[in-house]
Amino acid sequence: MPEGDTVWLAAKRMDTALGGATLRRGELRVPQLAATDLAGRTVSAVVPRGKHMLTRFTDGWTLRTHYRMDGSWHIYRHGTRWRGGPAFSIRAILATDEWECVGYRLHDVAMVRTEHEDQLVGHLGPDVLGPDWDLEEALRRLRAHPDEQIGVAILDQRNLCGPGNLYKVEGLFVCGVHPWMRVADVEDLPELVERTRSLMLANRDRPEQSTTGDLRRGRDHWVYGRKDRPCYRCSTPILRGDQGPDLQERITYWCPRCQAARSPIDPAARTGEPDHPPPLPSAS
Repeated sequence: MPEGDTVWLAAKRMDTALGGATLRRGELRVPQLAATDLAGRTVSAVVPRGKHMLTRFTDGWTLRTHYRMDGSWHIYRHGTRWRGGPAFSIRAILATDEWECVGYRLHDVAMVRTEHEDQLVGHLGPDVLGPDWDLEEALRRLRAHPDEQIGVAILDQRNLCGPGNLYKVEGLFVCGVHPWMRVADVEDLPELVERTRSLMLANRDRPEQSTTGDLRRGRDHWVYGRKDRPCYRCSTPILRGDQGPDLQERITYWCPRCQAARSPIDPAARTGEPDHPPPLPSAS
């Protein structure tokens, strides 16, 4: 699933393309909104809310879309060939005289009065990249479930919204926290939350996502996607395991030495089958 910084950057680019402009074409290709014609409406702003994108119109309505695992928005200059996938996967088209924003494989497409946006996103915790960021509120929500595995709790968008699996994994490594540790046993929970947020802030203005400071493929992440490879800090092979209620979407990576457990760990923690990431680039 795309991380919050991916949605943030997409919303920024779409706001640049659509903000203040009137749509000459506006189609929503989902059954419940198939008869909705957005042509003639003026876009006031496109803003992210965690992993949700909110396109607001001056007439008081908001379009909410969500990427989930495979969705994406593509922006093309008017008249340019669309290359985001087959036509049957298009779920939304928002076009002006200059730009065409095409949403492929989007999910949770909905229209709601702007004043009622909370009906769609009000359950979310503070947005790590948003103006509503509130560390104390995020900590309060996390600590309300002290026995939750920290690797699961960080991904729960009701606690804080935006972080996905990549930033969860990398934030836990940087802070030396085992993914299956209980929330109550994390020694410095504020540091973990703020370090995870700082990793996202460092990447939100670019499509590349690097947590090591190195943009080269194979060297851009500390542990994510690096099963069986040596830890950059201690050379111990990185482990991979399945965690959370939806195990296929919650593959976790960690270093057993740098993130050694300091308290009892959930016995359900288990390693999965090895993956095959690309080889590290040569020294030359």
